[in-house]
Amino acid sequence: MLNRQQAPDFKQVSTINFIHPEKQQLDNGVPVFTVYSGEQDLVRIEFIFNNVNWSIDKPLQAIAVSAMLNNGTKKLTSKEIAEKIDFYGAFFQTEYVQDQSSVTLYTLNKHLALVLPIVKDVISESQFPQHELDIYIQNQKQKLQVNLKKNDVLSRKEFAHALFGDTAYGVDIQARHYDALKRDDLVEYFKAAYAPNNCTIIVSGKFEPESFELLNAEFGSNWATSTAVKNSFSFDNSKKQFVYRERPEALQSAIRMGKIAINRKHEDFPGLQIVNTVLGGYFGSRLMNNIREDKGYTYGIGSGISSLSDAGYLFIATEVGADVCAAALTEIYKEIDLLKNELVGEEELNLVKNYMLGSMLGSLENVFSHADKFKNIYFAGLDYDYYSRYIQTVKSITAEEIKTLANKYLGTEDFVEVVIGKK
Repeated sequence: MLNRQQAPDFKQVSTINFIHPEKQQLDNGVPVFTVYSGEQDLVRIEFIFNNVNWSIDKPLQAIAVSAMLNNGTKKLTSKEIAEKIDFYGAFFQTEYVQDQSSVTLYTLNKHLALVLPIVKDVISESQFPQHELDIYIQNQKQKLQVNLKKNDVLSRKEFAHALFGDTAYGVDIQARHYDALKRDDLVEYFKAAYAPNNCTIIVSGKFEPESFELLNAEFGSNWATSTAVKNSFSFDNSKKQFVYRERPEALQSAIRMGKIAINRKHEDFPGLQIVNTVLGGYFGSRLMNNIREDKGYTYGIGSGISSLSDAGYLFIATEVGADVCAAALTEIYKEIDLLKNELVGEEELNLVKNYMLGSMLGSLENVFSHADKFKNIYFAGLDYDYYSRYIQTVKSITAEEIKTLANKYLGTEDFVEVVIGKK
């Protein structure tokens, strides 16, 4: 009989299988990677473009173009685009992140021939009408004004700028930048970035050969190339930085701290992810146990590692009661020092290993998540050996290796420490 008072034994994940993509190419050379699953008549097509031609004088070009991409073409208004996409039960979205901008379509295969021409029109013929730009500027300035009153938003903003300065990773966007937006600048950037020689297409779902022919017919020709230059940055932060913005009325203070670290391309990255998980990367982490469970300073605290094309960074983030901000900072540094000076216990290490392997397995719930895993390695210039090394590192890492990595990458002498509120 099942004993419901006894927890089941831990069983470590043994193998994780990834769906590898098939690579093809459109007639104009655009690479197409298809992660195939024939379970449902649904397909996701992502058109991914490198961000290009960075200029501190025009920091909002890529962001504004991505946001306004479906606001009107030579043939269709923004309303007509939305109505046509909706009529076929499809979903269409644009997204900007620091290294790439993307256009994503979800649709049933039976409607692909009718929906793809709409997407092609948007990607190749967007016009950025002035009245739509005026509305965008007004809305974004209002949103910025509201966000700058939120301590957590301002802490992220100040932290990124302290780490990465006036680059696409850290530029300090102000209302004046929105006022400086010009339609001609958006059109210029659109022609430079949204071009076939700057595009990668990643398809996931039930995508048969006849669907590829439809894609090639629309996007394999009649699409002008450009001579854009992919963004590239370098950083050398080697000194401690403190950023403090006092808000006397604040009941809570937002803390964000960390440093430039390695990205996914570095051989130590999987090991550093384990170090991060122990420190603050899951609900049972040391930061959560100390600062939330034991001290009661916050509802939540966590740490993370972000991998960008030209950098990686480690961060710790929380909001604490304004009266305990100084004490919380002391405890954060204490937990970092403990990780650098004492070995992680066997029980804790096994818990972290099981959590990380289970999270990896759980993150592969459908074909779209398999495609997301492929994107992570493809745009980092890696192959599936990365995941094999990651899994092996999680399984085999020792407490001594964790201590070594903590000392190598968690030195606080060059930390950026941001506090918004009261300290």
